[in-house]
Amino acid sequence: MNDTLPRWMDLGLLPALNLAMALTVASVVVWAVGLEPLAVMGLLVKGAWGSPSGISYTLYYSTTFVFTGLAVAVAFHAGLFNIGGEGQAAMGGLGTGLVALAALQWVPGLPAAVLVPGMVLGAMLFGAAWAAVPAALQAWRGSHVVITTIMFNFLAAALMGYLLVEVLKEPGTMDLQSRAFEPAARMPGVHELLQAIGVDWPATPLNLTAVLAVGALGVSWWLLWKSRSGFELRASGHAPAAALYAGVDPRRQVMLAMVVSGALAGLVGVNEIAGVHQRLLPDFVAGAGFAGIAVSLIGRNHPVGIAMAALLFGTLYQGGAELTFEVPGFSRDMVFTLQGLIVLFAGALSTVMVGPLLRVHRRLARRADPVAQGRV
Repeated sequence: MNDTLPRWMDLGLLPALNLAMALTVASVVVWAVGLEPLAVMGLLVKGAWGSPSGISYTLYYSTTFVFTGLAVAVAFHAGLFNIGGEGQAAMGGLGTGLVALAALQWVPGLPAAVLVPGMVLGAMLFGAAWAAVPAALQAWRGSHVVITTIMFNFLAAALMGYLLVEVLKEPGTMDLQSRAFEPAARMPGVHELLQAIGVDWPATPLNLTAVLAVGALGVSWWLLWKSRSGFELRASGHAPAAALYAGVDPRRQVMLAMVVSGALAGLVGVNEIAGVHQRLLPDFVAGAGFAGIAVSLIGRNHPVGIAMAALLFGTLYQGGAELTFEVPGFSRDMVFTLQGLIVLFAGALSTVMVGPLLRVHRRLARRADPVAQGRV
């Protein structure tokens, strides 16, 4: 009898059960502090999906989580645990900002059709380059990628702080921010596109980087499951001895996985810097790189699952922000508690339900098997 769950259970039913357990425990916590769980959950969903503005903010947050979730997943399939998404996203923002500031100083007047793709490319290159160093240290020197990516998160924060204080800070202000980009250096907002075709939509931070996120999901799926490079990457991660015997270079797979992972995380900079702030800021990532670990775990490291998990976390962020205004006594810490419970059940306790599901699957298989039932 097979001791592994069928794919539909592993990728669909198991994450749903883990989420249900997390929400159940969260409801008990909400009830314990004197609030009505069903009312709180209803307001959370309404705040995230009950209005055009709420939908836009939810999708805006989800866009960032798609990039950081994919960054973790691609590295995971190569047997690597990339927890440097925070720093790689920050460097993506730096690449985005440097392209815009360079254009502002040296070639002002560039059209958006040239400038915006250049900012996207800058974000991907800087994120990939920042991830390539820990990858090379593991591939050629044996340094563990978990340790080096943690260190590089701090290095990225220090580098960003130094540049904003000593090099890029807007003259005449004490704020840690660069000068504003020119108008062409901006990712167009989704509301502008909808208004252009006659749809009335409120102005929100949601921008066309969301389209890049959808494209990133599709490209990641193709790369991992439909390309030769993806097959070699997964083989190197899940069966390294067999992959090496088949002639797959493990160093190349480490570099490929981390470079792609860093490029994906770097696109967070496009969503935030080019799409919202239009200037370089410190700490704009705000923990999204670490949230990407949970997104990838909940999504079972598959692009479809990551898309759904990113929408879940976008719902929690936007709906939780609305709850802090609508429900007296519901603080932002309660939202973090709910997120923590989801991470707990999707990560540390993700295998709790595997045994019961296996027993149910075997029972169903025996019922469907006439030989096992003695009918033939």
